[in-house]
Amino acid sequence: MHYVYILQSIKDPTISYVGYTQNPEARLTQHNQGKSKFMKQHLPWELKWYCAYPEKRHALEFEKYLKSHSGKAFTSKRLVPTS
Repeated sequence: MHYVYILQSIKDPTISYVGYTQNPEARLTQHNQGKSKFMKQHLPWELKWYCAYPEKRHALEFEKYLKSHSGKAFTSKRLVPTS
């Protein structure tokens, strides 16, 4: 399976991250190890939402949408409300 996921910073809940993986739990562990400059600044992270797709292409298309302006609005309104 292929997953699109949303992480939220526990330190600053207004900061989120959208990504693609084949293993959401392992990817969360990697993010929380702080190997990326952006991710390290906002540690720790928690997995707030994910969705499975049987086809990689569909997962990558949805990830791209969630990173767009309208996708960010959809995320904050429907998937991971901040208030």
